[in-house]
Amino acid sequence: MAVMKEMRQYFNLINGKTVSASDERTMDAINPATGEAWAKIPLSSTEDVEAVVAAARSALPQWAEFSPLERAAYLRRIGDVLDTYGQELAQLETSNTGWVIRETVYGLIPVLKQIWYDAAGAATVASKGETVPIGPTSFGYTVREPLGVVLGIIPWNAPLFTFTIKAAYALAAGNTVIIKPSELAAVGSLRYGEILAEHLPPGVLNVISGLGTEIGNVLVGHKGVNRVSLTGSGRTARAIVQATARDPKPLTFELGGKSPNIVFEDADLDKAAAGITTYGIFTGNAGQICVGGSRILIQKSILNEMLERMYEATFKELKLGDTLDFTTTMGPIANQAQFDKVCSYIDLGVEEGGKIIFGGRYGGDVLLPDQPQFKGGYWVEPTLLQVDNNAYRVCQEEIFGPVAVVIPFETEEEAIAIANDTAFGLAAGVWTTNLGRAQRMIKALDSGNVWVNTYARVGVELPFGGFKESGFGKDSILENTREKSCVIEIG
Repeated sequence: MAVMKEMRQYFNLINGKTVSASDERTMDAINPATGEAWAKIPLSSTEDVEAVVAAARSALPQWAEFSPLERAAYLRRIGDVLDTYGQELAQLETSNTGWVIRETVYGLIPVLKQIWYDAAGAATVASKGETVPIGPTSFGYTVREPLGVVLGIIPWNAPLFTFTIKAAYALAAGNTVIIKPSELAAVGSLRYGEILAEHLPPGVLNVISGLGTEIGNVLVGHKGVNRVSLTGSGRTARAIVQATARDPKPLTFELGGKSPNIVFEDADLDKAAAGITTYGIFTGNAGQICVGGSRILIQKSILNEMLERMYEATFKELKLGDTLDFTTTMGPIANQAQFDKVCSYIDLGVEEGGKIIFGGRYGGDVLLPDQPQFKGGYWVEPTLLQVDNNAYRVCQEEIFGPVAVVIPFETEEEAIAIANDTAFGLAAGVWTTNLGRAQRMIKALDSGNVWVNTYARVGVELPFGGFKESGFGKDSILENTREKSCVIEIG
């Protein structure tokens, strides 16, 4: 008789304490590599929403009154201690999302530290205003103040990164924070909150887990919440707009993308092949990244040569399997619903007339037949479809997986037209050795981020955000403040 392994339970963080949902409800967290439950998380209710908002509001006056340097000291301390918990957090992120351990350890944790340090350094920026001479007897100036309680809603594909971006700068500006992780990948965020609470005053940072359909609208529409920052889908963004219509508040949306990665005939083709495959779409988290270069535009004169190089770059070191093994290079799709969606788009692309250049297979039993422990996992092979029409649904709709389309082009003008022919505008990549062309493309592409001869280079040095249906606003220090104009008559 098989012995059931007891699953660890994780808890909400409210007012500095880890607590169960008020009615003790839980749900299973699923490991996408195996399809099996491995932990339990709370399913919160409206009663828990009231408790978490009350905690954040109670902590707000003291935290907002701290000097920027006092707040910075707290944030810097968090950066200092992350090394202690880095391995644990990386393993939780991998087990919950399928993002391979080699990237969560070496790529994610150092970035989280960098964000906390950068936010600490930016704390003084949030308090600086301007003096404005408005007359011989009047003195005008501006001041910046915290907004209040900031709600961060984070996705299932990169929860710890988006948690940090939303929390660090909001806290630096003097706000208190509530983080609502996706119920599909909440474990890492719940543990992260517990760790951070050891280094912050109670209630300054709170984490609440639950179904978006049950507590999402209540949270975003709550009068005690002063700003909402979402990284997620357009559907969720529209629901937030409706929920806040009667109580307007600042909204920041970082949504999806259908990003073009454009290769010209004068590019370094080996570098481009690696950049548009293993760094652009066939990544360690299986292309589940908002900036994924899922539309690959290749100049016709180099099309066949590039297809060969892309195949080699994709499969020469590809290894699927145990996501906690440092030699595994690409993980599974993060959950069952997304797996079903990605697989349906592969089939749709063929039905629409696309040609599979490589890949196209899916399912743990198909891709990992010699590793039965992953038979029930959500595995999809890196897949490249060639199409001749940018109007196909696989060219216009976000797939969010290791699936890309190749669209040939002849001229620079044609490449620009195809690249901008989408409802999204998050990112774009350009591969060329022609500096003049690079500058023209940067100006012409309707994207919030443009990379030339590299891809997906994001960090604290530059703001990140999108255009069109890819969202608006950025999780910067100043977007977490409100600006007040003041005039003193001195005559």
